Amino acid sequence: MVTTLLNTTKSEEIFSAAQALMPGGVSSPVRAFKSVGGQPIVFDRVKGAYVWDVDGNKYIDYVGTWGPAICGHAHPEVLDALHAALDKGTSFGAPCYLENVLAERVIEAVPSVEMVRFVNSGTEACMSVLRLMRAYTGRDMVIKFEGCYHGHAGMFLVQAGSGVATLGLPDSPGVPKSVTSNTLTAPYNDLEAVKKLFADHPDQISGVILEPVVGNSGFIPPQPGFLEGLRELTQSNGALLVFDEVMTGFRIAYGGAQAHFGVTPDLTTMGKVIGGGLPVGAYGGRKDIMEMVAPAGPMYQAGTLSGNPLAMTAGIKTLEILKRPGTYEKLDGITKKLTDGMAKVAEETGHTACGGQISAMFGFFFNPGPVNNYTDAKQSDLEKFGRYHRGMLEQGIYLAPSQFEAGFTSLEHTEADIEQTLTAAKTVLSSL
Repeated sequence: MVTTLLNTTKSEEIFSAAQALMPGGVSSPVRAFKSVGGQPIVFDRVKGAYVWDVDGNKYIDYVGTWGPAICGHAHPEVLDALHAALDKGTSFGAPCYLENVLAERVIEAVPSVEMVRFVNSGTEACMSVLRLMRAYTGRDMVIKFEGCYHGHAGMFLVQAGSGVATLGLPDSPGVPKSVTSNTLTAPYNDLEAVKKLFADHPDQISGVILEPVVGNSGFIPPQPGFLEGLRELTQSNGALLVFDEVMTGFRIAYGGAQAHFGVTPDLTTMGKVIGGGLPVGAYGGRKDIMEMVAPAGPMYQAGTLSGNPLAMTAGIKTLEILKRPGTYEKLDGITKKLTDGMAKVAEETGHTACGGQISAMFGFFFNPGPVNNYTDAKQSDLEKFGRYHRGMLEQGIYLAPSQFEAGFTSLEHTEADIEQTLTAAKTVLSSL
């Protein structure tokens, strides 16, 4: 058995009280540790590649506030920029020059984006881009993929992966059938299934939306030719191709997955990294499509805190850091060392596992593999993952509390952090 190293008395007290105050004691479901057992730890502070809980325990963090902390938590340059911005106010609700600056950087970096609209979350970005797809094409149906999560808007809660998969909910109560009746689903990495949907619904499908690298069923990359095939299928059927790069944007490459794979969608949603740790979202794409958005066009979408000066400031500084020479080479090297090491440790300890990485995004399944879609991911040993997660936590390693979530590294993770993580993994896996 793994030796218990943690005293989490304060975390337990705080979480126990939280359950009388908030549904499940949390503000977002996966945080509740339902799929891994035990109670969640309650954070007190974060810095660099590390987090500390309220009991004073320190962990190496591979969640990175679910992706945004690519430069490391509380990066000093980002904090300095935010301190200066705070003196000018926390919210304007009016045009702000910082919006121009961040917009220019996003447009410069992301191949598909000629115009961009800032919002407040990835969910809001995906809700808005779906409305835009329908407005531009005059069609109602949309194709999404099983296990791809595009936020908690009703029309996307169909085979949604992520927290829905973690909690074992097939969909969600409160979402009428009429809301999802125009949402079609296909297995990820299955072009033939998409072809059939287009054939069965001619001139009715507005577009295809997907995570170009899935992060909400665990880490699942596209098979060779899959993204290219979707590009051809959408163009030949008069539909739009949308990459949900809320997770992959500026993480697997400065220009996102579309730059990494060389496939340019019509529209893109973004979030996480572009806000540098503050609440943010964005959607953008071809100018002729984006000019449908109010007030330039008839498709309405608005938000009081959209373009918030603090989020814009943090995003600008984060992208500035990421654009420096060698950034993505460093991220890729440190992440590859982790995933290659994990594969070796699993083999040495007699566990069947598979995984992979692209730049600063990775995954690890207790599954013989290959894992090409959500159905494959569900064949993983979830009970073993729960024990592994708890064991790693005891060893001071904070992993996403679900088999169905990708992991993230940052510029602040060191070779020593990776070695400590692999040593912990060997200790834990030897005991399972």
